[in-house]
Amino acid sequence: MNSKLILVINCGSSSLKFALYSIDHQLLAEGLAESLNSVNAKLHIKLLNTEIKSTLDTKDHQHAIDLLIIELQKTFDLKLELVGIGHRVVHGGESFKQSVIITQEVISEIKNCIPLAPLHNPANLLGINILATLFPKLNQVAVFDTSFHQTMPEHAYTYAIPYKFYKDDGVRRYGFHGTSHRFVTLQASKLLNKQVDTLNLVTAHLGNGASVAAIANGASVDTSMGMTPLEGLVMGTRSGDIDPGLFDYLISKGLSPEDISRTLNKESGLLGISGISNDMRTLCEQAAQGHKLSQLAIDIFCFRLAKYIAAMMVSLTHIDALVFTGGIGENSPLVREKTTDHLLILGFTLDKDLNSLNCSNKVINDADSKNIIVIPTDEELMIVNDTLELIPGTF
Repeated sequence: MNSKLILVINCGSSSLKFALYSIDHQLLAEGLAESLNSVNAKLHIKLLNTEIKSTLDTKDHQHAIDLLIIELQKTFDLKLELVGIGHRVVHGGESFKQSVIITQEVISEIKNCIPLAPLHNPANLLGINILATLFPKLNQVAVFDTSFHQTMPEHAYTYAIPYKFYKDDGVRRYGFHGTSHRFVTLQASKLLNKQVDTLNLVTAHLGNGASVAAIANGASVDTSMGMTPLEGLVMGTRSGDIDPGLFDYLISKGLSPEDISRTLNKESGLLGISGISNDMRTLCEQAAQGHKLSQLAIDIFCFRLAKYIAAMMVSLTHIDALVFTGGIGENSPLVREKTTDHLLILGFTLDKDLNSLNCSNKVINDADSKNIIVIPTDEELMIVNDTLELIPGTF
């Protein structure tokens, strides 16, 4: 095992995810602090790929990171072995087209993007600042959810509203899940034995948050999420696309802007339709037992997904593969089947035997179909790769 380490940090508004890797890409530890700033806050750590977990009471991000470092120090000499820290940063606006080493100028630009991601960017900055205090001599790298989509053309990212809102306030489509879409694009090039810069794909990242992207010659040229992660597909608790006129209607019914935002972000999607869960596994189980609203939620999810996949084709001259990834994309044969059933007109047909629970990194279409692939995403590993590429020195 290589003794040099990379720490990956994903600091959310009320959570903290981490992963510790060796520089030869071996996952050594991972964990989650959840419900921070509440009485239910907990820190869970899994070390060295064992089933042993450490659960500690926590308070806030500072306390969680302090406890995390204490626990990791029991197994690893971080002061000697840690060579870099990679941070997931949600929004980089138009300032960042790729991952960067964090400097004061970078921090200032991330702060400038806070109005675009008011819940996430402050938490991302908090994690950066805490780790900079704990390891002041280490390089830290920011990997942005939005950067991969900065190759979208103007006609794909501009909203049809007065142009001054873009020029003055940065109102445009940015897209998210870029780290995942980029990772599966690189993996697809290996699986299909094609150079990345010749590869045309539609990638579908499906989880509690969900998005699709059109990849032309290895670069993002369109995606379903917009200025915020609310636009696009039906998701676990997010509505995805709705009629903008709904806002006026709901306001007329007495809802405040805060009420509407909460409803569309936290009470809609699969949860809102089914009334019972935002977990696709639960909905599939309930639908099989005759729960009609669970079945409706699944049907709407797959129909809207298929519509967006078809829409992404407009940005491509041809397609080498449709890629499913994310928790739902990787693990739900039913969602893949129901979605591709809507895409027969585009030449996609599943092989139902290949479309099984264990089809990671495999082609699952029948012989007459365009390629359909399932590729497990690994955003943490993508952050490790970017961090290693940017930090100085060869290890």
